[in-house]
Amino acid sequence: MGHLKKVLNLWTIVFITINSIIGTGIFFLPAIGAKYAGPSSLISWVIIMFVIFCVVMVLAELVSMFPNVGGVYEYTKQAFGKFAGFLVGWLTWIISNVTIAMLIVGAIQYLLPYPLTMVKIIISIILVLVFNFIAYRGMKTSAVMLVTFAIITLISIIILIVPGISTISLSMLKPFFAGPPHNILIAAFFIFETFVGWESITFLAEETKNAKKVIPKGMISAAAIIMGLGLLLVFVSLTNIPWQIFAVSKVPMSLLANLFFGKAGGDFITLLIYVVIIGAAAGFIVSTPRLLVALSRDKLFLKQMQMIHPRYKSPYKAIIFQTIVTIILIAIAFGSYKLLLSIVIPLTIILYMVLSATLIRLRKLYKKRKRYFKTPFGVVGSWITIIISIILLVFWIRFIPDAWFIFKFGLSLIVLGIPIFILIELYYDPKLITSVNDIFSYFVLWFEKINLPHKVRRMVLNLGGNLKNKKVLELGCSVGTLTLSLAKAVKPKGKVYAIDTSLNKLKITQKRMDFWGHKHVKLFHHNIEKTIHPKIPNVDAVFSVGIIGYLQYIKDVLKDVNKRLKIGSKIVFLDYDRFFYIIPNAPWLRKDSIVKRIFNSAGFSVDIDRKNGLLWQYIFIHGKKVRDL
Repeated sequence: MGHLKKVLNLWTIVFITINSIIGTGIFFLPAIGAKYAGPSSLISWVIIMFVIFCVVMVLAELVSMFPNVGGVYEYTKQAFGKFAGFLVGWLTWIISNVTIAMLIVGAIQYLLPYPLTMVKIIISIILVLVFNFIAYRGMKTSAVMLVTFAIITLISIIILIVPGISTISLSMLKPFFAGPPHNILIAAFFIFETFVGWESITFLAEETKNAKKVIPKGMISAAAIIMGLGLLLVFVSLTNIPWQIFAVSKVPMSLLANLFFGKAGGDFITLLIYVVIIGAAAGFIVSTPRLLVALSRDKLFLKQMQMIHPRYKSPYKAIIFQTIVTIILIAIAFGSYKLLLSIVIPLTIILYMVLSATLIRLRKLYKKRKRYFKTPFGVVGSWITIIISIILLVFWIRFIPDAWFIFKFGLSLIVLGIPIFILIELYYDPKLITSVNDIFSYFVLWFEKINLPHKVRRMVLNLGGNLKNKKVLELGCSVGTLTLSLAKAVKPKGKVYAIDTSLNKLKITQKRMDFWGHKHVKLFHHNIEKTIHPKIPNVDAVFSVGIIGYLQYIKDVLKDVNKRLKIGSKIVFLDYDRFFYIIPNAPWLRKDSIVKRIFNSAGFSVDIDRKNGLLWQYIFIHGKKVRDL
C-alpha cells in the first residue's frame, strides 16, 4: 500500500491554497452580491470574511493537532467518533465533487458563452483527464501545476485591481443601502462560496514537510492574501461600474476588463480568468483522492483506494475512481452553475459548523495535547461561526424561492451516507454482520429463492458428489436453504452438522428441520472467527454458502476444517462477487490465483468457476483435501 511522499513546503502550501480557494466565486459572486444588496454587499463580504477567517483558524489548530491525510474526517472522528467522521468525510467528498463540476461549468461559461453544449462537455472531459493524469504522476508534478495556476490567479486579480484604483468613484456607492437590510445576509449567503475549499488543504498533510507547523502558517498566510485581494477587487468593481449594470452581468469581471483594457485586453483577461477557474478545479482534483485514502485506511471505503503507486507515490486507484465520478457528474450537471452553487453553499456551511463544533469538543477532550498552533478565542470564534452560519441558512431559506427544496435535497445527500456507512461496516465487521443477520433473518428467508435459487443449489450438490449416508458439515447455514437439500441428500443414515453465527437464523432453520422431520440435522451456534465449533466431529464433506468473504481469518478456519476431513474428502464453497455488478467482495476472492493459494496452504486443491447470476456473480470454489497439516 505504501505512504505518500513528503514533498510540499510552506510557500507551496500558500500557493496551492490560493489556487484552490480563488475559483469561480471571486469572478462571479460580486455581481450576485450586488444584485441582492447593491453597494451594501461590501458589508456582506466583510461578514463572510470574518466567518471564514474563524474557520481557517479552527482548521489551522486542528491540523496542528492531527497532521494526517484524513484532514477534516480525522478531526471529526477524534471528536465525535467513527460514524460522525465518516459522515463528514462523505459530506466533504460530495462538496468536492460538486465543486469540481461547478468550477468547470463556470469556467466554460466564461470562455464560451454560447449554446454549444456538446462541445463544452467534450472540452470539460478532456480537461478532467489531463488534470487527473498530472495528479496520477505524483504530488511533485501536481504541485508545479497548482503553483503555476496560483501565480496566474494572483496576476489576473492584480491586473484588474491596479488600474481601477486610480479611477475609483465613491459616488457609485450611493445610495449605499439599495434594498432591505436582510438582503445583506442573503448576499452574504451566496458570497460564502467564494471562500470554500479550505478543508481540501488538510488532505495534503501527509505530503507536507513538518505539516503540523507548515500547513497552519500556509493557510493563515493564504487567507490574508485572498481576503485582502478579494475585498479590494469587489471595492474596485463597485466603484468603477454602476452596480445596477454590474449586477445583471453573467461575466462581471469581463466588464471590468473591457473598461480598463478595451475589447482586446478584455478578451485576454477573460482567458486568464478561465485559466484561474480551471486551476481551482485542478486543486480539488489533486486533493480529493487523498480523502478516499484516509477513509480506505480506516476501512470506511474500498481497500483499493489506499493503494500508492510504487513509482509516482500517488493514490493512483483513488485518482482513477475520482476521474470516473467527475466525468459522470459533469455530464449530468452541465449547464447548472447556479443550481450547483445553491447545493454547495449550504453543505459547506454545515461542514464548517461541524468543524467549529469539533474544535470546541477537542479542546475539552485533548486539553493536554500539544498544539503547534492554538487559535486565539478559538471557542468563542467557533460559537460565533456557528451562530452566523445558522442565521445565513435561515435567511436564505426564508427569502429565496426553492431554497427549502434545495436545502432538503442537500440534507438527503448527507443522509444517504448512513446506509452506505452500514454497508461498509457490514463489509468489514463480522460482529455487526452477526447483529444485522439476526435482525433481518426473516427477510433472508423471504428472499431465499433469489439469494440461492434451486438451480444454484443443484450445482452446489452436484459438485459435492454422492452424499448418501455421509456426514456433512455446513459452515454458515443461514435460514436452512441449502441445509434442507443436504438433509435429503445424506439420507437414510447420514448426518448434517450446520453452524451459523446468528441465533435467529438457527431458530428458523431448526423449525424447518422439525417440520420436515430431519432429526439427523444438528445445529450449532458459533462465532466462526478462527475455528469451527469444537463439538463438530470428523466429516466426509464440507459445504458453505456466502460466508467466506466475511471471515477475517479464512486461513485459520480452513486449517481447522482440514482436521475434520480425510484425504480425498470434498469441499464446496459458494460465495458472491460484484453485487449488483458494482460492489466487490473481499479483495482476495477476486483473483483465482490468490484463492487457490489460500486453499492450497490449508491442504486443499480447488478449482474455481465464476458464473453470472441475476444481481451478482457466483463464485464456486470446489475441490478436495490433498494433504494433512
